[in-house]
Amino acid sequence: MTTPTTEARPRDRRATGSLTALLSAHAISQTGNVVTAFAIPFYVLGLGGSGVEVGVAAFFATAPVVIGGALGGVVVDRVGHRRAAIVADLVSGATVLTIPVLALTVGLPFWALLLLVFAGGLLDTPGQTARRVMLPSLTVRAGVRLEQSVGLLDGSERFARLIGASIAGLLVALVGPMAALFVNAATFAVSALLTWAFVAVLPADSLQPAAADRSDSPRTSYWADLAEGFRFVIHDPLMRLIVGLVLITNLFDAARGATLLPLYANDRLGGAAVLGLLVAVMGGCALVGNVAFGFVAHRVPRRLTFAACFALAGGPSSAAFALGAPLPVLVAMTALSGLAAGAINPILGTVELERVPPHMRGRVFGMINAGAWAGVPFGALLGGIAADTIGLAASFGIIAVAYTLVTLSPLTGGAWRQMERKPVPTTDT
Repeated sequence: MTTPTTEARPRDRRATGSLTALLSAHAISQTGNVVTAFAIPFYVLGLGGSGVEVGVAAFFATAPVVIGGALGGVVVDRVGHRRAAIVADLVSGATVLTIPVLALTVGLPFWALLLLVFAGGLLDTPGQTARRVMLPSLTVRAGVRLEQSVGLLDGSERFARLIGASIAGLLVALVGPMAALFVNAATFAVSALLTWAFVAVLPADSLQPAAADRSDSPRTSYWADLAEGFRFVIHDPLMRLIVGLVLITNLFDAARGATLLPLYANDRLGGAAVLGLLVAVMGGCALVGNVAFGFVAHRVPRRLTFAACFALAGGPSSAAFALGAPLPVLVAMTALSGLAAGAINPILGTVELERVPPHMRGRVFGMINAGAWAGVPFGALLGGIAADTIGLAASFGIIAVAYTLVTLSPLTGGAWRQMERKPVPTTDT
């Protein structure tokens, strides 16, 4: 399907305010997740944990993304996107709050930490999916290009990494990892409040004819809706390729970001503060890349831009760590990766919104997220095993080579050519 253009549509101030609130809530919620990503591995290391134990903790933190994405998308479609976003934030915040409360009072054994980390992440993906599904209607009413709004949503995540990494590095270094998790719990509460107070409930419009057509149809079962989303992803050739590519790169990113980088920072860079600097540079430069790409997104070829930026986003920085480069070089390569990464998710998000019918977006996006993130728990675990067996340098080197080869695959053509935008049909008046 083709998403209608929004260039000629007048701006709706209420929709503009709702879009701003939605992006802000997303950024605040993601900031808390960055704090957790810092706090958990350094808590495990502080207890004398090994690289494998750090990987196990990262596995339990990321596995819920796959489960929640696959099973939660249908719930998002059924209960309403706004309501799903609010409930997801509140439940996740309450669960995360339990971790430091137990650690600072009666104690928190490793197995209990794993269970709570798993529970805390179970609704993260449904909440993110709900906010993403609300985006197109607000975008049209606000008079914004779809590529720009998707870029803004991704930019809000990049901004969260920039701010969250700086805050997390300082908090973990100054007050400890468990105390830092109170900040995460607070961010979930603020995100839920913003969504409840300022994101309007919009009626179905011309972008959602399928939803209107289904209003008088018999209600299908949860499992039927789940299977419908699965079939859509399996039968769409471009969606299959996207899920497969992002699954592999997310596996590499999880090994690198969730396990190898904390171990590298702890062993060679002096701890969490320097890791916070690197993650902040990545997030800040990716945010700049998002903003810059928003001005040219409708003018550049998607497939070529996607492949080139994806390769630059993972290969050079991993190679720098593999070679043991000095900190200024690591910062420079991380900045290059961030700038290139700024174009990836806006392209992917726009393509997905163009191809998925509005009434199916929750379940289909949930399936896409589940498939794309399926390798993340194993990547985090394999990263810890690789660090303890072949070493940090060799692990980063393997990732640098494999990442580059895989991300250049869209240049081979085939169904990847379907990434390019289709001309919007015009009607004579």
